[in-house]
Amino acid sequence: MSLENLKNALPDYARDLKLNLSSLAAEPSLTVQQRAGTFVAAALASRNDATLRAIVAEFAPQLSSEALNGAKIAAAIMGMNNIYYRFVHLVGGDYKTLPAKLRMNAIAKPGVEKVDFELWSLAVSAVNGCGMCLEAHEHELRKAGLGAEQIQAAVRIAATVHAIAVTLEGEHALSEAAPALPTAA
Repeated sequence: MSLENLKNALPDYARDLKLNLSSLAAEPSLTVQQRAGTFVAAALASRNDATLRAIVAEFAPQLSSEALNGAKIAAAIMGMNNIYYRFVHLVGGDYKTLPAKLRMNAIAKPGVEKVDFELWSLAVSAVNGCGMCLEAHEHELRKAGLGAEQIQAAVRIAATVHAIAVTLEGEHALSEAAPALPTAA
């Protein structure tokens, strides 16, 4: 599935998502690698087959094999960390002082520049809703010299990709439930 097919798969009520996808696909504040990796990591985190296939078809060719692997690492490791650290943040107490005891070796050597990996981790953390991780990654990105516009661009990509995935999942569920839905008289 291509990016154009993905846009065409969206219902008319999701026109804004189509427009956002088009503009973000050419977002000028990010490097090609940052933009492409953010799309791929967000699509992986969004867990919708059609969205993932279209995003990977469009953006994976813009990435080296190491960068594509780095985007996958960000989605995988943040999938774990976002759950754990969201728990720590929400529950608090003794858990804040206990070591996580979760393997995170890939973070030390993701195969790409640290700033790009942090950006992709931020995008995945936005999709997964972990405030503690968002704060930590945003802090690291600022420390590395990225500005608010670049950080916001990554989160806008994550928000749009996730909204597309949710919309397509909802439309699929509704199409399967259609015979069971009451009809208007």
